[in-house]
Amino acid sequence: MKRICIIGSTGSIGRTTLQVTKWLSGMFKVVGLACNRNWMIMAEQVIEYAPEVVAIRDKEASEKLVKLVGEDFKLMTGDEGIIEVATLPDVDLVVIAVVGSAGLRPTIEAIKAGKTVALANKESLVMAGDIIMELAEERGVRILPVDSEHSAIFQCLEGRDIGELDKIVLTASGGPFLNLSKNEIEKATLENALNHPQWRMGKKVSIDSATLFNKGLEVIEAHHLFGIPYEKIDVVIHPQSIVHSLIKLVDSSYIAQLAPSDMAIPIQYALTYPQRYESRSADYEMYEFNNLEFIKPDTEKFPCLEIAIEAGKQGGLCPTVVSVADEVAVNAFIEDKLGFRYIPIVLEKAIENIECGRITDILDIFEKEEETRNFVTSLIKGGLK
Repeated sequence: MKRICIIGSTGSIGRTTLQVTKWLSGMFKVVGLACNRNWMIMAEQVIEYAPEVVAIRDKEASEKLVKLVGEDFKLMTGDEGIIEVATLPDVDLVVIAVVGSAGLRPTIEAIKAGKTVALANKESLVMAGDIIMELAEERGVRILPVDSEHSAIFQCLEGRDIGELDKIVLTASGGPFLNLSKNEIEKATLENALNHPQWRMGKKVSIDSATLFNKGLEVIEAHHLFGIPYEKIDVVIHPQSIVHSLIKLVDSSYIAQLAPSDMAIPIQYALTYPQRYESRSADYEMYEFNNLEFIKPDTEKFPCLEIAIEAGKQGGLCPTVVSVADEVAVNAFIEDKLGFRYIPIVLEKAIENIECGRITDILDIFEKEEETRNFVTSLIKGGLK
């Protein structure tokens, strides 16, 4: 039985991960769960999965949890509580399912503790890819991708000599605004942005999909995860979300991974790797995979894609700046403090005004994160709407 813990268990990926462990009954023991403040969902998870250790970052939320379900488990709070769950000594696999820069420290500490990491938090590799991959190699830790695109590339590359590879191609659905004009996109509301045609995700990821910023982060993530130079990574719009990504070999052959649009599939593969087991996800027959389209991205309509990729190429602290700037801007959009059209403007201003030097230590990243948050928060308060 594989013993696992989930950082971000109350979010979309975390909940689906728990569902997969339930489907594969007897194969997993959920030892630890951690979240930010959603004590109501955590209460349901505690009752159903009986973890030994629970961490809730928000102390008030943790107190509400105890009042509702008692404390038949070890309870911790704050950032240190999250780290403790990620480094529990008897855990085999740590699932990092939290969104945003909050996933960076748990990822690093889990790797330091020698845990296999199933990574759904792309910001960790965006902000500290060189550090994380070097640390994983040093500790002999395997990082298993959970994102459907990176899981697809991972599967396509298995057993292949890297010298056979010409390039990798990440697919993007195009989000809810694919067929709108630039002017229509700039007037988008929160409801519009969250109405993804293929996937059901959390608000942050859904909005990043609507701007295509998410795909830019995935390019940076792929660069680090697979050790592929940026010039060998392409992005293509594939509205049907059936082909989850492809690789092109030097003989001009393409190899792709196809599956229904269901995150349970890549999550299950990460949990059970290298074995495969029957899935309870929605299933398709091949004849249903028809009218598959592949379209070149329009960076005039979706400038965040290019902004993110260029930040990755620049390297150093630039990916941290652009990632954190987007996080603050998207939260402001969700709270109706910033118009959708200003998200790429915020990213550009952050890059222009914040020095993006090289990384000498992990503390450089945390300091640059704080500086970026302060700058973007002030920028938005100053009247961008």
